[in-house]
Amino acid sequence: MARATAKSIDQRGTAPAALTRFRKRVERGDDWFKALLDAIASWEAPQETLNGRCYQYLIAGEAFDWLLLAERLCLDLDGAIPADERDALLFHGRTPRSLDDTEFKRAIGEAKHKAHLNFIYGVAVEEALQLVIEEEVLKEHRSLAWTRGENVEHQVFERIYGRGRDDLLAAYQEQLSLPAGDELSYSQWQAFTYWLFKYRISQNDPARVASDTRKALVQLSELEAAARRRAQHQALAGVTNGVVVDGEVVARHR
Repeated sequence: MARATAKSIDQRGTAPAALTRFRKRVERGDDWFKALLDAIASWEAPQETLNGRCYQYLIAGEAFDWLLLAERLCLDLDGAIPADERDALLFHGRTPRSLDDTEFKRAIGEAKHKAHLNFIYGVAVEEALQLVIEEEVLKEHRSLAWTRGENVEHQVFERIYGRGRDDLLAAYQEQLSLPAGDELSYSQWQAFTYWLFKYRISQNDPARVASDTRKALVQLSELEAAARRRAQHQALAGVTNGVVVDGEVVARHR
């Protein structure tokens, strides 16, 4: 990864204090991951725009994407952090040392930890639920000799939320007074996903919500296990680094 050329400044033209402290601690040889967690704990800005990219750390004022903030902080310290540890964290969510939830909560603070859980259930689990239902729909399609050409995404949204994607997106944009249209950036899609999570909770009975959530958690666990197996296979095969192509890590072997 090339050294970032972005100006790491806030609107007053100065580097955020948390970033400055993080940089100094890593440069003097402190544990980079401990310094990263401390920087996240003291970080204040809910979002930034850097080199034309919007970093939306806090979605709807409630859901905190801590790995996105970790990515932004690490950009400023390219070369000072072990690349394998950095990439394992940013690409796969694997911390360089064992970290249980209690320790993580203590490290980043109770408020940010609560917002982190909102992100897990409101974005990551919601995306996993959509994937589960998509697989169910596709399986049904494969069992039929002929299909009627139904839109898979529309069917997925109908089953989960009782309304089609376009209808829900229009309702979301109207409720929040956002510009109409179906062109969404990554951060905008995450915000829409979090809104869908809250919509699903409000529209369904608790038993249905609990059932869907369990289904999504199983899917998420399976995806994480597959990622761990892939990482182990890469290590055994002698992978030294990789590049990202279409969102997938493509290994370069020795």
